[in-house]
Amino acid sequence: MLSIPASRPNAYTGSPLDRASARREDADYIAACLASPEVVFAPVWRSRSLMRGVEAGTPEAVLLTARAAESVRMAGGPWAFLGLWEERPVFAVDCSAAEDPLPLLPPDMGSFTDLRAVAGLLPPGEASVLAHARGLMHWRVRHRFCGVCGGSCEPRSAGNAMACTACNAQHFPRTDPAVIMLVTDGPRALLGHSTRFPSSIMYSTLAGFVEPGESLEEAVRREVLEEVGVKVGAVHYHSSQPWPFPASIMLGFHAEALSEEITIDPEELRDARWFTRAEIRDNEKHGFGLPRLDSIARRLIEDWLEAE
Repeated sequence: MLSIPASRPNAYTGSPLDRASARREDADYIAACLASPEVVFAPVWRSRSLMRGVEAGTPEAVLLTARAAESVRMAGGPWAFLGLWEERPVFAVDCSAAEDPLPLLPPDMGSFTDLRAVAGLLPPGEASVLAHARGLMHWRVRHRFCGVCGGSCEPRSAGNAMACTACNAQHFPRTDPAVIMLVTDGPRALLGHSTRFPSSIMYSTLAGFVEPGESLEEAVRREVLEEVGVKVGAVHYHSSQPWPFPASIMLGFHAEALSEEITIDPEELRDARWFTRAEIRDNEKHGFGLPRLDSIARRLIEDWLEAE
């Protein structure tokens, strides 16, 4: 099996931001960014992002000016410097403490929406910035205390790190690597229906988290063997995708099957089957659905279909 290149960028990639990480420790610079008339804020409320045009099917990110963001910043939630967008400072701010943040904002600012529901419709740069804000704020809200001694933590590096006030341990945002793979035997692809899927008919690629001391290729082979009992040989990298739902990066592969008999792990899957290209292309006729358009799983499937 030859390596199949990614046909186009994945959702949530292609960030327009210069993260300006070397300036995060410069308190005067960050203060000047906060005071800049050009500064904008990406608000996050209970893991949802502010957008307008969602109901019309034309969503766009809503970034708040300093004045518009003043009320949500006063709510006392965490904030962090994301970087520069065409020299304009961009910050994330969490307003989850408010039961309803919309009354704190000027009228007609849109609504807070689950990013995954509309990411395929957002301009790529906007989807990436909102994903960045969501992932960082998720970490900030849930890591207020030290994992070493239990002491309270305070932000450092313009909100991109935390320091324990008791033992001085440094803590940084966590990203969990997960492998996601389309297993094929030449003319067929192996898809599974997970117990966690929201759709009762969706079949998708297999996936799982990388364990300590394990290479990515080893993780692919182990996960496939554990979930469906199929042995895997060659493993070819395809692409990656940030997946801050809540804190992962998906590492995509195509993998070559060495066996075909399926024995599913019932705790992970309800079903798994081999599908031909014709069946996948006409999946509705055959009674199953495919993963969402913004997912790397869908990209792995589509690129394999086109590589025939």
